[in-house]
Amino acid sequence: MDPEGSCTEDDPHVKLMMEGSTLRKVKSRFWKKQRHFRLLEDGLTIWYKSGWAGKGHSKFSVSDLEAVREGHQSEVLLSIAEEFPAELCFTLVFHGRQGNLDLVAETPDEAQAWIQGVRKLIHKAQNMDEQGRQDQWVRDWFLKADKNKDGKMNFKEVKKLLKMMNVDMNEDHALCLFTMADKSETGYLEIEQFVHFYKILTQRDEVWKVFQDYSGDGEILTLEELECFLRVEQQEGQHSSHRAEELIQRYEPLESAVNQSAMTMDGFQAYLCSLDGSIFKPELLELHQDMTQPLSHYFISSSHNTYLLENQLTGLSSLEGYIQALKRGCRCVEVDSWDGDDGEPVVYHGHTLTKKILFKDVILTLRDYAFKVSEFPVIVSLENHCCLEQQTVMANHLRQILGDMLLTAPLDGQIPERLPSPQQLRGKILLKAKKSGGLETRLDETLAYEASDEEEVADGDPESPTLKDPQAEENKKSKLSRELSDLVVYCKNVRFQGFEQARSNATCYEISSFSESKAKRLSKEAGAEFVRYNSQQLSRTYPSGMRTDSSNYNPQDMWSTGCQIVALNFQTAGLEMDLNDGFFRQNGSCGLILKPDFMRDANSRFSPEKPEERPGYKPLRLSIQVISGQQLPKVNMKEGSIVDPLVRVEIFGVPIDQVKAETSHINNNGFNPVWNQTLNFIIHVPELALVRFVVEDFDMTTKNDFIGQFTLPFTCIQPGYRHIHLLSKDGTPIPPSSLFVNVSISELT
Repeated sequence: MDPEGSCTEDDPHVKLMMEGSTLRKVKSRFWKKQRHFRLLEDGLTIWYKSGWAGKGHSKFSVSDLEAVREGHQSEVLLSIAEEFPAELCFTLVFHGRQGNLDLVAETPDEAQAWIQGVRKLIHKAQNMDEQGRQDQWVRDWFLKADKNKDGKMNFKEVKKLLKMMNVDMNEDHALCLFTMADKSETGYLEIEQFVHFYKILTQRDEVWKVFQDYSGDGEILTLEELECFLRVEQQEGQHSSHRAEELIQRYEPLESAVNQSAMTMDGFQAYLCSLDGSIFKPELLELHQDMTQPLSHYFISSSHNTYLLENQLTGLSSLEGYIQALKRGCRCVEVDSWDGDDGEPVVYHGHTLTKKILFKDVILTLRDYAFKVSEFPVIVSLENHCCLEQQTVMANHLRQILGDMLLTAPLDGQIPERLPSPQQLRGKILLKAKKSGGLETRLDETLAYEASDEEEVADGDPESPTLKDPQAEENKKSKLSRELSDLVVYCKNVRFQGFEQARSNATCYEISSFSESKAKRLSKEAGAEFVRYNSQQLSRTYPSGMRTDSSNYNPQDMWSTGCQIVALNFQTAGLEMDLNDGFFRQNGSCGLILKPDFMRDANSRFSPEKPEERPGYKPLRLSIQVISGQQLPKVNMKEGSIVDPLVRVEIFGVPIDQVKAETSHINNNGFNPVWNQTLNFIIHVPELALVRFVVEDFDMTTKNDFIGQFTLPFTCIQPGYRHIHLLSKDGTPIPPSSLFVNVSISELT
């Protein structure tokens, strides 16, 4: 079933995929096994098994795929490059943290058929409208439940399928709807009839009530009635007449209604479920902020231990870590470099069992992926543990591989008084590392440097008494190659020696690193000073060395003091990465967010601990009516298991804004639960607040199971009746799961 309704079977590439191919699935240099792959009739599911006679098989949806890489574009395929030429090889890249699938075809033509065919199908899946996604989701379920593959289901089978879809409903009502859909009166529903049955089943009473409130005749919304709804409920007062006409043209399926500038219930629901009806203001998803201010005025999406895919003791080091982070808009990656056995520096988590990767391969990966998602600068945070000779090798690799991408001198040849802007640094890679002297000086080939905070101790306070020992002080001196030192321009690592010293001596291109514990302490003890410091200087914060599981701290604590480079383990899913993803979703997902004006002022009096003392302090009231949920995913795949969902709204921001509230749970309904409960909050610093919606499966005896979430900045919320399209724990969409809410934002009276 083609996603857009037109036949894809005529496409020669897709046709070959449907006929099937024997491809080698490659997991390593030593694991290469043949599997039979084919595209199923729905045009969106790829199925494969180990042998024609074997029972074991797997499948995945094209909508799970993000891209196809051609040739030797993975570490695994590079390792077998001598055995299999590039024209036979390709990699299927999945959304989120799911591992890639490396494949080798029998012939170049067959490889091209799969590469081009999958790309076409990905393009179609990505361009489906909300209704198309919904229909495809329903068809997927039908095909999953149609065990004998006869393309039809009786009522007993439909009841079983509804349970699989998280629907627990009255049997008489279901039978009544089944009979309505069975227009041919055969006692069976074919796939199109089942889609119709599902549409009847999913008619939304709560949306119908809103429609009725504004429709004069209960059948349509006239242009004036839709304008009124947009003005009163959606608070879209400006140009509401033009806006109403635009929405009718975009979402109304009935041509006769479009011709009379009216909207039916189907069009109204399509609008509410669309991007325009989403809780996130669509215009703020685009690049819209001023990108001409000094780099210190921006929050920068930043990764810690970027080379790791798992934990930092035994996890796999991989180039894929860099690719995944950069694809998510990350603009600061970490490279831990150590001496390699053959004179080639390697990257890994030192003194651990993590696998090593070549430094030059990391730089090649940066060259290829740094600017695919964002044109703004990438900072390479280099932790240098190499001898002089291998430091020089690193410098040569950086220069030769990156070429003009690498910034090697101040932009205008002048010593800067303030950092250049993201706009000025577009397409540039900046090295953050130790440098001897300033931009003004060039010293001898062998240079002494003082270790930065991050290298003094694994994690702890660099001002700890243990560091005052004379021997420890002497050990902090090391040697730095001039070639590497000269590549550091705007991000010179220095040890933080207090706010007073920074005020009198710091230059704009010096950057200090802070452990999470030190950053939190400074925020609590000297919040306003930290904010002022960060208006001029770049700061990097990093997770505790005790987090051997690669867990994360709450980045909001660091953003609230203006720290720009808040490094997180991108490889670790959970709350903290939800916050990071939600925060950086705005501004075109470019990886940089302009700080609020009161955090860019060198004379700022703002302190996260005392927000009420800031000039212009104006708290807001946030009221969220959680109305209903739609098609929530099951968390327990046991037959007959239905979720008991509840919704929790969590606010993250300055300490006084860290609050949460939740609805009651609904028993046995993951299909269309209705809460109609209102949660109220006071937001003291709206400019720094994030709002996270979490859906969980209630359990009285154990911890609730996670169902889905969505996080966004408070400033990006659209008031009114809105849908929240839920994301998985991995941060990937789980259509058609959503929440329906009514949001109101007002000033405190």
